[in-house]
Amino acid sequence: MRPVMVQIPNTPTSADVARLAGVSRATVSYVLNDTDAVRISEPTRRRVHAAARELGYVPHAAARTLRAGHSRMVLMPAPTVPVGPLHSRFLGELQAALGRLDYTVVQHGAVGQSDESARAWAELRPVAVLAPGSGLGPHGVAVLKRAGARAVVTLGPARVEGAHALLMDHTVVGRRAATHLHARGRRRIGVILPEDPGLEVFSRPRLAGVRRALAGTDAAVTGLPLAYTERAASELAARWFELDLDAVFAYNDEYAMLLMRALQDAGVRVPDDVALIGADDLMLGRLLRPRLSTVRIELPSGRDLAEFVDHAVRRPGAEPEVRTVLDATVVHRASS
Repeated sequence: MRPVMVQIPNTPTSADVARLAGVSRATVSYVLNDTDAVRISEPTRRRVHAAARELGYVPHAAARTLRAGHSRMVLMPAPTVPVGPLHSRFLGELQAALGRLDYTVVQHGAVGQSDESARAWAELRPVAVLAPGSGLGPHGVAVLKRAGARAVVTLGPARVEGAHALLMDHTVVGRRAATHLHARGRRRIGVILPEDPGLEVFSRPRLAGVRRALAGTDAAVTGLPLAYTERAASELAARWFELDLDAVFAYNDEYAMLLMRALQDAGVRVPDDVALIGADDLMLGRLLRPRLSTVRIELPSGRDLAEFVDHAVRRPGAEPEVRTVLDATVVHRASS
């Protein structure tokens, strides 16, 4: 059999990009690494990027790590609890903003968030770890730092020793909802508690916020466990008059929409018989009849938090910073 010669295409290099763009290799490096120290004209930048795209050239992450002395990887463990569209959009904006600061964002899933998980994260040698939720302890923070992480940032209800903290205290959501309902003259207030155990990290602080807001008043608070199914909502609505409640904070807009339809099917009038308020300010809530009152959750921009992470990476020996990053306001509509 006659041998067949197969030509294997060479991997394009920065020298190839430089030749095609008509610039030096140093200029290619400055442009593709987005270096601010050297001024490069916009036409030259466009020419270099066009040449890189044409050749299929991708900068070598390992080489960049050697030059910088650390990786540009920010590891974000996947949330271990269900998150709604608001939280998902927030995390997406944060990832995009980190990308614009020349970080590579890697989402690591399926291992949870604990000190044991920290060892798995450390194997990737990230320059920073942004851990949503709770579960990471001081030992896990130390493991990550020993592996080279310049910044460990937690995003949750409490701070962790050794880590920067972006505090998200959901009691404020419950406080705002309860204060609104009480001001509307409601005194027998139910609070929906999703039966999904993964949501307890949000639902229990919101219930605590309701109780705190109404402490010392003439209002009574009743917790109402509810599965996210039409059947469960119908069963709750069927005994609504027995519960003798005149208002309900439904945890979030999704549970509020589920409950509103079940209440209406059972002949319970919203808001005449019961005032109803959700949280998250989803667009669908504005399309309901009556339109859904809600607690709008206010989070900082992804750009602000990306700059916070970048600042922490640049000052690895600094004292951990703590910032409160969640607030809330009521949007009053027809349902309450």
